[in-house]
Amino acid sequence: MAGKYYEDLTVGERYRHATGRTVTEMDNTLFCALTLNTQPLHINADYAAKTQFSQRIVNGLFTLGLVVGLSVADLTEGTIVANVAYDKISYPNPLFHGDTVYAETEVLDKRESASKPDRGVVRLKQTGRKADGTVVVELERTVLFLKRGKP
Repeated sequence: MAGKYYEDLTVGERYRHATGRTVTEMDNTLFCALTLNTQPLHINADYAAKTQFSQRIVNGLFTLGLVVGLSVADLTEGTIVANVAYDKISYPNPLFHGDTVYAETEVLDKRESASKPDRGVVRLKQTGRKADGTVVVELERTVLFLKRGKP
């Protein structure tokens, strides 16, 4: 699998994920429709034009999911059991239609599972940035990784 196993990860290690993704109006509108989120700041251009942003902003949960998704090929593809928790989520700046997002990940800490010898618990800090470097989301994510050679 393309992902990293528990043993492959080192505390303090950083990954800059190469794949970026430009967010479209359709992405935002469809995500809001699928999640039944009727927040006018996301879906009503007239309403949003009268706010401090002067335009619609991208749904924060989409932004978070995109940043996690951008890390999958490098880190977790086929090598995790589950996401355990998402913590300390912040959105310091808005994301707009047409912005391109890039992700980076830092390994904060890791420990072997106390109850499952074939896996380990890893805490990651993930950051999403626009192409100009502006941070749009930061989060900590706890993941249950498989150990190498264990099914």
